[in-house]
Amino acid sequence: MSDELIIRIVTDLEVYADPYPLLRQLRETAPVHKLGFADYWVLTRYEDCRKALRDPRMGNAEPGDEVPTLTAERVRTPNEERTFLFLNPPDHTRLRSLVSRAFTPRRVEGLRMAVEEMTGELMDSLAASGGGDLIDQLAFPLPANVISELVGVPRADRDWLRPLVSDLAGSLEPNQSQEDRERAEASGVKVAAYFDELIDQRRADPRDDLLSALIAASDGEDRLTQREIGLTLSLIYAAGFETTTNLIGNMVHTLIRHPGELARLRADRSLVPGAVDEVLRFQPPVQVDARYTFEDVEIGGHSIAKGSMVLMLLGAANRDPDVIDDPDRFDVGRQETPLLSFGSGIHYCLGASLARLEGQVVLASLLDRFETWTPLEDDPPWKDRLTLRGLARLPVALA
Repeated sequence: MSDELIIRIVTDLEVYADPYPLLRQLRETAPVHKLGFADYWVLTRYEDCRKALRDPRMGNAEPGDEVPTLTAERVRTPNEERTFLFLNPPDHTRLRSLVSRAFTPRRVEGLRMAVEEMTGELMDSLAASGGGDLIDQLAFPLPANVISELVGVPRADRDWLRPLVSDLAGSLEPNQSQEDRERAEASGVKVAAYFDELIDQRRADPRDDLLSALIAASDGEDRLTQREIGLTLSLIYAAGFETTTNLIGNMVHTLIRHPGELARLRADRSLVPGAVDEVLRFQPPVQVDARYTFEDVEIGGHSIAKGSMVLMLLGAANRDPDVIDDPDRFDVGRQETPLLSFGSGIHYCLGASLARLEGQVVLASLLDRFETWTPLEDDPPWKDRLTLRGLARLPVALA
């Protein structure tokens, strides 16, 4: 029954709209479960997932490794260039260190004024129209423009990049089809060519943006290569708006469905930062992470063999009652909310502070500008993705 439950959670599009009842059932009945037909393990408890994310004996499969899948076959990891998200130490350590020299907290905080100005323009547009689809009119354009501003992507190119980057993000899904893989590969070629050209432009004409900083970043004589910069830009760009788009959409949708919590925020704006973290816990925009075992490891009293795949269901871990009191209750007043929505360990999300900044600015602005948020659909549709889970549209009247 646990095998069937896991397959439903990961592949059934109808479950994506509300996976939490099944996630709770799996966590309560088989919190550490090995599929009967493969060396494929699934974790649902907070501490088990956190341990797996931080264990140096687990990481990303190397090119040539045979990896078990949900289809009961083993596939060989392709020998291809990868972003540092999919690298292991020491390569990951080197690349992340160099990128971190450019992607600094100071640079992110320096975007605050730009985020507030962009948000204000979008709010003006929403006020003039009385609302609309908040995914297309707010949740997508703000993160896309913010990450473009950070990286240095010209405004004229942003709409062209949107579907290509969305294709790349789809490659993270555990249920991707062959067609999805081929589309992601084709889009990746176009994105790589685009960033190669943009890198050449910045080498000739540096500016005050992340791309120019990546070109200049060094550790002694060590610098990022042209290809490493291109791959890093693809990663930052894809992660920078796909996930934050989901965060903003999930946040508005959740607050509309919890009018009492929305009223608390209207009465006390000091709760806004905690409310964004509570959305990240309650409706995480990233639901799934995975690791490959380089050695035998023990998790939750179970021995997991070398060469196994371990899937961590973060949406279940974020609602673990052993860590969070009354975890299925949405509470904007929670203090120091434990969550794994940004991962943990050496692959902790580099853009976590930027996502939080955007979420807080959007929420405060919506509260300031609009007294009523009225949903125009009772059950707006979710995208057919679980790893990066978010709404396909969110029509709301604002007044």
